[in-house]
Amino acid sequence: MRVLRARMATTVAVVAGLALTMSACAPGGGGGSESSAQPSSISTDIASAGTVTLKMTDFWGSAEGKWIDQAIADFQKKYPNVTIDRTSEDWGQLNSTLNLQLQDDAGPDIASANNGWQSLGTLAKGGLVVNLDSYAKAYGWDSKVPTTIIRQNKFTTDLKTMGSGSWFATPMARTSLIGLYYNADKLKKLGIEPPKTLDELEVDAAKAKTAGEIPFQYGSLDGSTSALLGVQAVLADKNKLNDYVYDVPTVKASDVGMKEAVETVKKWADAGYFPKDFAGIDYQTAVANFVKGQGVFRWEYTGSLGLSTEQQKHFGYVQLPQSGGKTVGVGAAPGAMVISAKSKHPEVAAAFLDYLMSPAAGQTAVDLGLVPALSPDVKVPETSLSLTGESAAAKTLDSDDGYVPYFDWSSPTMLDTLGQNLQLVFAGKMDSGKFTAAVDADRDAFLAGQA
Repeated sequence: MRVLRARMATTVAVVAGLALTMSACAPGGGGGSESSAQPSSISTDIASAGTVTLKMTDFWGSAEGKWIDQAIADFQKKYPNVTIDRTSEDWGQLNSTLNLQLQDDAGPDIASANNGWQSLGTLAKGGLVVNLDSYAKAYGWDSKVPTTIIRQNKFTTDLKTMGSGSWFATPMARTSLIGLYYNADKLKKLGIEPPKTLDELEVDAAKAKTAGEIPFQYGSLDGSTSALLGVQAVLADKNKLNDYVYDVPTVKASDVGMKEAVETVKKWADAGYFPKDFAGIDYQTAVANFVKGQGVFRWEYTGSLGLSTEQQKHFGYVQLPQSGGKTVGVGAAPGAMVISAKSKHPEVAAAFLDYLMSPAAGQTAVDLGLVPALSPDVKVPETSLSLTGESAAAKTLDSDDGYVPYFDWSSPTMLDTLGQNLQLVFAGKMDSGKFTAAVDADRDAFLAGQA
């Protein structure tokens, strides 16, 4: 699952190692021209492809593992001539070895990578994954997928710019968002309805504080950025925020609501809306505290609370809209699906990637308690308050084309820059202006290296 804790496990040293290994060992060296080569024709007649076995490697377990197993079973039922041999690995292990696996002739045909420069961009640069433009055209992906999600899977063919150019990965009919969870029992006790705007949320937080409750469960010991990025998505211009992450150097952090978001979460901290000892609370403890009933609200990645079926009845989720009424939210598929450049059956692999974006795959996700995407007509169990809210949020973001990418995709070191400097802000050692300057310095230094 692509959540904050997992992403923080990827170090700069690993990223640098991936890039060096690919440059030295990958077929075609940098891979720009090789990876952009397109087949002359595409067949979508998978039933006539003969007997095909595809190897697949991913990092999903628990409900996500059940989801992909069911998707494989359904695809194989539709195409009995195809067998998909799946291997699941630890997230950190897969991300540190995927480049080597894709260089191996016996490696996987299909794999789940991480979006952004840390993983997908590095694999594309190494010429290790297939340019999917021809398949996108054959299956109509440009019309099926919101443009803000399409951008998350694209790089220019010179592999210098993210967010435009050619398809190098695909999403799936699932999504991971950052939004606002609430304890429904506490809201009822306080006489508060779930907030519909950021202003309403701040009023509700004040009421919760007066009543002796912790308005926001949060811990900053390991640099958690979910509250910051959740607020930023409510405040920022969607197009500018996308452009910032996707390498447009003229857009600066002050243009994308970062300064205002920093000031908002600092205001909450100063008002006592976080736990008294939040600077000493780590991420996992904050999650556990919220689920145990400590706190009225929590900004969080969907799926990260680990709610049981019973707990889903007591926790809700909202994606707060912007002041203009449109909804913008941080979100992406929980993995970027790629096809190995060494695959002997890329057309069959592409058909499976297309199936993972289907409404049927989306319904399977909901049935397993996961957040669907690209599937407006899925049936969500009414007994799950949290999943009802999460699914409604995904449907709104799909229709509003409202996704913005994870901000740390803007450079391989951005996640550390955000987390470390946010700690300084809370400690009163950095203001919002210096924070945005540090963010720009990180992103701009990366872009200079790309040039």
